[in-house]
This record gives sequence, structure tokens and C-alpha cells, in this order.
Amino acid sequence: MHLRRERKAPLTLSMQEPIQTSKDGSHLTVLDVVPDDFLLDEDCECREESSRLRTLVQQLTGRERQVILLRYGLSGQPPLTQQQVAQLLGISRSYVSRIEKAAVQELRAQLEPTR
Repeated sequence: MHLRRERKAPLTLSMQEPIQTSKDGSHLTVLDVVPDDFLLDEDCECREESSRLRTLVQQLTGRERQVILLRYGLSGQPPLTQQQVAQLLGISRSYVSRIEKAAVQELRAQLEPTR
């Protein structure tokens, strides 16, 4: 009985679970295709942090800035998925992922000393 009940229960899916693998071995995860809005103004603890974040985003390289603005909706539009950003910029989704991860890591490193 327990096994039947388990089979009927909805599956739990990790955000890091690969949903597709490309020929070069890179994985597309659930997290990559869901718009991520953790950098939106309403999620920041205060206006000062939001202002500092916007200043730091402006200091990113051109491509990094574009990807972050599009992915997180920081220029007034809704956040886009990595696939949407890739199509808009004419690059691969995996390249968007690499750019985004590097830019977010840089932003976090810049924000950490102030906390």
C-alpha cells in the first residue's frame, strides 16, 4: 500500500535537477528556465541596498550588465528566463548561464563586505 501511495504522490523536483543535457555535457536545470527575481527592489532589505546594487550593476562589463538587467528585470521589464535572454542577445543559453553566474558572484562579493 505504501508504494502505491508514493507512486501517486506528486514528485518533488530539485531546482538543480538537470532537465536537459547538451552535446557538450552542460546541463539545463529547472533553476535556469524559471525567472529569478531575488534581486528585485521589493526583496531588498532597504533602499540603500537597492541603490548600492544598482551602482554595482552599472560597474559590470557591458554583456554582464545586459544579462543581469534582463534576467532580473532591473530596468523596468519583467524578469526573463535564460533562454529568453539568449534569444534576445543571439547567444546560447549556456553562455547566458556562465555570464550570469560570474556576474552574480561578482555582485555578491562586492555586497558581502558591507553586511
